[in-house]
Order: sequence, then structure tokens, then C-alpha cells
Amino acid sequence: MSKDYYKILGIEKNASAEEVKKAFKKLAMQYHPDRPGGDEAKFKEINEAYQVLGDSSKRQRFDQFGADFDQQGGWNGSGANWEDVMNMFRQGGHGDGHVGGVDLGDIFGDLFGGGFSAQGGPTSGWSGRGRGGRRTQRGRDIQVDVEIDFKEAAFGTEREISLRKQTQCNVCGGNGSEPGSKMEKCATCNGQGQVVQTQHTFLGTMQTVNTCSDCHGRGEKPSKKCKNCGGDGILAKIISVKIKIPSGIDDGEVIRLSGYGEAVPHGGQSGDLYVRAHVRPLKGFNREGFDIYSEKEINFSQAVLGDKVEIETLDGMVKLVIPEGTESGQLIRLKGRGITELGRAGRGDHYVKVKIRVPRKISRDVKKKLEELRDEL
Repeated sequence: MSKDYYKILGIEKNASAEEVKKAFKKLAMQYHPDRPGGDEAKFKEINEAYQVLGDSSKRQRFDQFGADFDQQGGWNGSGANWEDVMNMFRQGGHGDGHVGGVDLGDIFGDLFGGGFSAQGGPTSGWSGRGRGGRRTQRGRDIQVDVEIDFKEAAFGTEREISLRKQTQCNVCGGNGSEPGSKMEKCATCNGQGQVVQTQHTFLGTMQTVNTCSDCHGRGEKPSKKCKNCGGDGILAKIISVKIKIPSGIDDGEVIRLSGYGEAVPHGGQSGDLYVRAHVRPLKGFNREGFDIYSEKEINFSQAVLGDKVEIETLDGMVKLVIPEGTESGQLIRLKGRGITELGRAGRGDHYVKVKIRVPRKISRDVKKKLEELRDEL
């Protein structure tokens, strides 16, 4: 029988990511084998459920295919091993906080005083390991919105924006040291960048590894602080950033500029800049993928006899051939007149929907001629 991971965690199918996390945390505390009354089999089961529901892409495939979704070609079965999770308990949270692709730092971090290293994500946090296995702090990401017109989205453009943000000090290069002075080994952590603390919890005596607050995880400190930034290595200032907006970008799509987010003190890694494009609509033009759709109104005689008419395209005015016997609603294709395909040299097509205009009033002579031709039309 297929497993119901929602039932295992005791949540509804529409539960939010935060509710999934809370449910797992509560059950993991209750059934961990090292706790009195713990249940190893149950702990393994709830861990398996969280590896799926705690990952948005795996959860989506589970909702579609059920517990056997790994057999649909969408998952390689590389979820966290339940023994790895238990070992993280026993070791007091040593490691980078990720097991099998799932971040456990913010779930169990309160147990171990911040011993897990959680990924920075869209705000701030820790970006993994730096020199000598030390954790490196990561700056906050920034998101800005840029408005462009329809043709700029089709062919690409550039924008220059101004941002006020924390940036690396241009005097000390971000290390907080006064030019000409030296960096010296941190006496607090003996150059390790981390300090080990012991604490007692309901699971027993735990050792946690925390970032050294004296050197901020670097293992060294400036012998003389930079006068320009006060030793922080960063300053708040206004900078200009030139953004290249690629051809083919669609409304709401986001461009990521790595390292253009907020800088962090003491030599950490800067966050990223996310630019969301807002495309102003162009009257008479509708976009579907890389194709363009517009309409052209013609009269009855043009539809019957055929003609050449001028229409507006992204490249300006062009002649459109109306074939004889064109029907109302018929689509005429202009090859290669659409949107430039993102990352490719080609373009989509422009489709013109023909609408036949029927006059409300006609002269007596025209009416007589139409009546004569009634049986032929």
C-alpha cells in the first residue's frame, strides 16, 4: 500500500511549509530513539516523510504520483538517511545543517544553540564552509523591480539602477584592517574560527560548535582597525548597477546578479541581487511564449478577392498578403517576426487574425449587385 506522508506527519494536504516543519520537529522530538520512550521505526518513518514534504519539488511530485514517485523518473531516492539525522542529534548539531538536500538547521538549531549552519536563502545566514571548514556568513539578497516596454522585452535592453546598500570598504578591501597593519591570530578560538560549548539537554550532554564572536569565524583579527569602516569591512553607500536585460524576457521573470546584494561585516559573502521585470503591454499585441498575435480588419471584397495590406509588427510596418477566399478568424503567419527566443538566435512568429468588416449600411446600387450575386457568394 502506498504511504501517506501527510498522515504520517499528522497534517492536511494543503499544509504550509512552516506547518510541515513544525509537525516534523514535534514528532522527531517525541520519537527520537535516544529519548525515553523513543521509537526508532517511527522516527525513521517521520524522517522519510519530511524528506519528501519538506522539499517543494519532491512534494509536488509526491502529490502527483504518490509515494512511488521516485519510480516516475523524478527522484533519485537520495533523501536523508535517518541515521544521519540521529547522528546530528548525538553530535550536537555538527555539520552544515543539510542532510540529503534538506536544511535541518532551523528545525533543531534551538536545541544546540545555533550549532547548525543554515543556508542564507533570500534574506541572510550562512553560506556553507569557508577556509579551514569554517562557516562563512552570507549577506542579505536584494530584490528590485524594473519596468520595460514590450519591444525592449522582445529584443533585450539595458538599465542602470541606483541602490543604497552595504558594500565592501574600498580602503581595507573588506577585511577591516587599516592599510599597512597586519592580521593576527585570534586568541579566543586559537585561530579556528569556532568555539566548542557544552550544554545539558533532555537528550544528554551536548557539545555545540559556534562561530567565534571575537573574530567572527575568520580565525584572525586586524591588529589595527580600518579607520574608514571602523573594522567592520563594510559601509553603506549608493552604487550604480548596470543590468543587461536579455531578449525574450517575459513579464514577472527574474534576473539574478550574483554578489550584488548586501555585503556583510568581516569578510563574509555578499548576497545576490534579483531584478524582476515588469513588461508594459503594447496595444494590439498579445504574447504567447515567443509568438505574437494581433488582428487586422479587412472588408468583404478584400477577403473574397485577396489584397495586400499594411500591418504593424515589432519591426515596423510591413505588407501582409491576404489570400483570395480568406475567412473571418483565419490566422496568417509572418515567420520570424515574433519575440527573440531567450538564449537563442531565432525568433518566434507573428500571427495575424483576420476580421472581415461587414458594413451596417450600403447604397442601393451595392445592395442590388449583392442580391444579383447572392447565389454565387
